[in-house]
Amino acid sequence: MTRALIIIPARMTSTRLPDKPMADIAGEPMIVRVWRQAHAAEMGRVVVAADAEEICTAVRAAGGEALMTRPDHASGSDRIFEALNRVDPDAEADIVVNVQGDLPTIDPALIRTCASVLADKGPHIATLAAEITDPNERTNPNVVKIVGTPLAEPKRLRALYFTRATAPHGDGPLYHHIGLYAYRRTALERFVSLPPSHLEKRERLEQLRALEDGMRIDVAVVDTVPLGVDTPADLERARQLVGKTRRA
Repeated sequence: MTRALIIIPARMTSTRLPDKPMADIAGEPMIVRVWRQAHAAEMGRVVVAADAEEICTAVRAAGGEALMTRPDHASGSDRIFEALNRVDPDAEADIVVNVQGDLPTIDPALIRTCASVLADKGPHIATLAAEITDPNERTNPNVVKIVGTPLAEPKRLRALYFTRATAPHGDGPLYHHIGLYAYRRTALERFVSLPPSHLEKRERLEQLRALEDGMRIDVAVVDTVPLGVDTPADLERARQLVGKTRRA
């Protein structure tokens, strides 16, 4: 039986939005909002991997599980790997889902969709994408694009490359990468053992390390891009979205 474990990495040291996990959204810290959405996916255990006790205290007060991890991790992947080995030392979880701690309005169905990609035996890692509909996003380097080849299953791609450039060239859709990942446990262990790769450093995209090492990443194409909170403007938008949901 395949078992999944959701881990949410959270750190206080955001340059554009200091103390981001604790930012208030409708009376709750953002990290608690993310934990609630992940818990609503109903996939089993959800753990927040934090770099500050303040985050852990907030999550535990809401009824969640949180773990203090080392403050010096280079990436969220390293943080979730530390948490994985501490909360699941007997390796009962086969799949690890990395839900970013700045997605307070993420649809739980997207989390389930990402993990479901690993029901196929081929991919080591799964992620999500949505077709770009805003022309400005096609040339925006802050919007990461997936270059992928369609698979037999509808709305499924095999990732060939990730880039900040406008790619691929020619007619056809472009895909906006959504930074949500599901790893086979063995794949996550392999990934964090690798040094940063050439293209990873050039594009500043961690997932290229996996592709350069020959790992397979499959992509589920979904309809919407969840709001990631990186700036004060994003935070205000998240507050508005949560407010609308509560009034509905």
